[in-house]
Amino acid sequence: MEMKIFQTAKNTGDRLADKGNLAASNEADLQHTVLKLDPEKKYQSFMGFGGAFTEAAAYTLAQIPAEDRLKVIESYFNQETGLGYSLGRTHIHSCDFALENYTYVEENDVELKTFSIEREHKYVLPLIKDAVKARGEEFTMLSSPWSPPAWMKTNNEMNNGGKLKPEFYGAWALYYTKYIKEMEKEGVPIWGITVQNEPEATQVWDSCRYTAEEERDFVKNHLGPVMEKEGLGDKKIIIWDHNRDIAYERAKTILSDSESAKYIWGTGLHWYVSEEFENLSKIHDEFPDKHLIFTEGCIEGGVQLGAWHTGERYARNIMGDINNWLEGWVDWNIVLNEQGGPNHVGNYCDAPVIVDTKTGEIHYNSSFYYIGHFSKYIKPNAVRIAHELNHESLKSVSFQNQDGSIAAVVMNDEDQSETISISIEGNVTKAELPEHSITTFIVKS
Repeated sequence: MEMKIFQTAKNTGDRLADKGNLAASNEADLQHTVLKLDPEKKYQSFMGFGGAFTEAAAYTLAQIPAEDRLKVIESYFNQETGLGYSLGRTHIHSCDFALENYTYVEENDVELKTFSIEREHKYVLPLIKDAVKARGEEFTMLSSPWSPPAWMKTNNEMNNGGKLKPEFYGAWALYYTKYIKEMEKEGVPIWGITVQNEPEATQVWDSCRYTAEEERDFVKNHLGPVMEKEGLGDKKIIIWDHNRDIAYERAKTILSDSESAKYIWGTGLHWYVSEEFENLSKIHDEFPDKHLIFTEGCIEGGVQLGAWHTGERYARNIMGDINNWLEGWVDWNIVLNEQGGPNHVGNYCDAPVIVDTKTGEIHYNSSFYYIGHFSKYIKPNAVRIAHELNHESLKSVSFQNQDGSIAAVVMNDEDQSETISISIEGNVTKAELPEHSITTFIVKS
């Protein structure tokens, strides 16, 4: 048995560093802290990791020299040298991380005759195409709307919440299908859609509210049937697309209705507000044939260059969700500028990669490396396996890849280092986990 170790640590220069092979020893060498891996006990299959192709990210990358832009794209999407991202998310017309409010149709065009995604040709589509090139294959792409056009809404604007007017339910359902078809004409397959980004929030940016019952009925009576009628019944429909805190209540209302549930692939989660990971297990336990995917998370409040807690937040959330049946993980903006934008309402955030468009400097935040400890080594279609970790503050997740290799990730977010024994099928290896570090162990028989 061979065990390789990759490590990132705050107080060393190690960033996804290959620390070589660990020698196996016998059971007598077990440390007090033990991670026991059990490949015989299996859980969910995992789709992969990825991030969002927002207009803000694409625009920011367009502001730097082509060579530097491609380096950033390679660092995320190349399967050998980069993070190996395999999932993506797009916004159906504008979101807050767009340069302004915009839609794909002219005002009051109920028949959607003027529908055009021409705007996406400038920044978003070139970024997606270059990412596909860097990856060497297509992405599993999820698309989400933040708001219908202003004229379809009760408040007559795209921002500040409001609701979809009932008379436009049919037209709005058709809008999703037009988007999918136009993107696919451009060579970008769309795997699925969410019904609405953050339907429980009145945001000062593009937003639209649905109660659980309204979302259920929109899917059941409009979106589901229209998708099928337009020949898109194979596309996945994802509900909620919002925080964990009340995800179970939302899912229960919608998925308990068989007429609605038959169209729905699963529930989308964001990480804001709370870290109630157990809510994912509640949904899984009650609706085991439905799926769970993380559709958005970011560090709010602007850029935090050099911060370490940001990477630790990413890892804690990734592990917490995966250990509660999550099947795919999608970050928010892959890149932002030095301000944490552009954002058309000033809702600045952080991203794993920050590009200073004034100096041309590219900053890789701790979050970039922490995500990489999962996305580089847990390959698409890996299966989560059981593990036991007898330590109250170390956190871990473990998978078996399709090639039979085991990938276990362990985070130490304490102020002191820890020594750990990894035990698998009678083999034991010992490793050092420095303070504020994350480590990936790859086991090959």
